[in-house]
Amino acid sequence: MSAAEDIFNEDGLFFVPLGGSEQFGVNLNVYVCNGEMLAVDCGIGFADDRFPGIDLLLPDPDFLEQHRDELKGIIITHAHEDHIGAMPYIWERLQCPIYASPFTAEVLRRKFEERNLNVKINVVEPGQEAKIGSYAVQFVAVSHSVPDTCSLIINTAQGQVVHSGDWNLDPAPVTGKPTDADAFKAAGKAGVLAYIGDSTNSEVNGRSGSEADVAVGLEAEFKKCHGKIAVTTFSSNIGRIISIAKAAEACDRRVAVIGRSLHRMIGCAHDCGLLNDIPDFISEDDLGYLPDDKMVVICTGSQGEYRAALAKIARGDFRGLKFNPGDTVIFSARAIPGNETAINVVKNNLSAGGVNIVSPRDTKNVIHVSGHPCRDEIAEMLQWLRPKLVVPVHGERVQLDAHADFANDCQVPQTLVPSNGTVIRLAPGVPEVIDHIETEVLAVDQKRIIKADHQSISARRKLQYTGTVHVSMALDERGEVLGRIKLETVGLLDLTNAGEEHIEDNLEREILDILDDMTWEDRMDDHFIQEELRIGVRRFCDHLLGIKPKTSVHVLRV
Repeated sequence: MSAAEDIFNEDGLFFVPLGGSEQFGVNLNVYVCNGEMLAVDCGIGFADDRFPGIDLLLPDPDFLEQHRDELKGIIITHAHEDHIGAMPYIWERLQCPIYASPFTAEVLRRKFEERNLNVKINVVEPGQEAKIGSYAVQFVAVSHSVPDTCSLIINTAQGQVVHSGDWNLDPAPVTGKPTDADAFKAAGKAGVLAYIGDSTNSEVNGRSGSEADVAVGLEAEFKKCHGKIAVTTFSSNIGRIISIAKAAEACDRRVAVIGRSLHRMIGCAHDCGLLNDIPDFISEDDLGYLPDDKMVVICTGSQGEYRAALAKIARGDFRGLKFNPGDTVIFSARAIPGNETAINVVKNNLSAGGVNIVSPRDTKNVIHVSGHPCRDEIAEMLQWLRPKLVVPVHGERVQLDAHADFANDCQVPQTLVPSNGTVIRLAPGVPEVIDHIETEVLAVDQKRIIKADHQSISARRKLQYTGTVHVSMALDERGEVLGRIKLETVGLLDLTNAGEEHIEDNLEREILDILDDMTWEDRMDDHFIQEELRIGVRRFCDHLLGIKPKTSVHVLRV
């Protein structure tokens, strides 16, 4: 039995990040104390060009599923997709109690309904405590870019752990509560064994800023605009939506919303009473009745998503709205690492149409602040908690290492930097890495969920670069070709180009030459013919085109 399996059979407290360490997104963290397991968060990640045909990645819950009897519950700290989005996809593999704050629970409930799942969610108000198995978990209000975000103070028989989730120290959040400093200070006085902390901005000096400043900055930016204004931001950033609405009201403009995920989040915010103090949004259908200088449109697509509203409008594929020269699009969001190319495609399309583009770096006005703590805020949290150990999570390796180095500078006695699957014994004794669990990532492939290393994805990735050749032929009982050989090339030739139409003819002659060189006995073996022709076709294409395509040969014996 491995050390990872032993953690269920011995007294102690263990931490295992199954996703979200050394990567952004796919957050899934696990605690095991005296044989009982508690999971925190279950989020999606966004696929890049290594996963053709795939948009979403999920954490693999295999470890949780194998020990489902020991899994006492899962807590969702807040309603961002990288912390909540995977739950509807993998719920049926876990089927454990779920705990979340009111707004988070409302978002998750709607996600379950979209997949025709009726799942009970235990709602815990910020400031309250939940008893989950032998764990006593205090939900601590923290400011972030989505309402009802909570850090967790996890009390166990082995000691007290603080799991930060996403947070910052916004002194004047537009929605939700400020970070509850008193709760963290009280935890510090009682003794904190370990701080499992957000590393997103661990390389950034200073403070993240306040959402209240964004409302002022957007108003100043709006006053410079003369045509239509579109603002794109994360759909879950309810505070930003309120800031946009307040800025629009101050500039005598009405606000419309375009994008399914935005409508869903705003609906949840309405149901939770978070949008009572702002004017009603107008219908997308009523935009045509407003003068350009009287409208603000909030739309999805801040990360350049191809199917999002902003990308469609920029391409001219959206019927309900068109940008004209002199209109303005404001990117009120930070580019997630890896999305820069997709964002630039959208910006180039906008620029080609004469649209003014404003990003945070293009203006002195504050039009975006991060929801994650910068170094001054991390230092303040560590002063409150005085933890014996810091375990950085939620970031790529560079951010995790920077967080650990900074914690060392802040005189934290010990740091341990994990990767996905690292098994850390927090107590008893000196914290240490004791084992590693093999972790996987799952891919949402249209109507199914598969492993991210599934052969179909590997084949698609290869076909992007090599193309394919399919050869079909009929042979008689003596191995003679009947009729024409059927050739199909994909990703190799453009038969409308002069000269390329002869390549297929030459390839067919090459196949016939290979057959002529075979003995009579060889021609009786279909498998031998297929393999020889496959090798020959690849060799021909490599010699002529410099490409070895994926090749299939089908022989029909008549």
